[in-house]
Amino acid sequence: MTVAAPQLQSVLTCPRCGHASQERMPEDACLYFYDCAGCGAVLRPKPGDCCVFCSYGSVACPPVQAGGCCA
Repeated sequence: MTVAAPQLQSVLTCPRCGHASQERMPEDACLYFYDCAGCGAVLRPKPGDCCVFCSYGSVACPPVQAGGCCA
């Protein structure tokens, strides 16, 4: 049984201004802070999420995609 490779591209969408940006996700670390290029807001994970990709991305982070967590 082969495990699918994780997707490493995710579109982060700012909940404040709606600016969307395609970003590459790190495979071995969580991204806890992200500066929105549209409005300058500093995005942080929502309560219960491990990173900004899990909160605001079109694709969850690689550890979550693999069925685990990265907290």
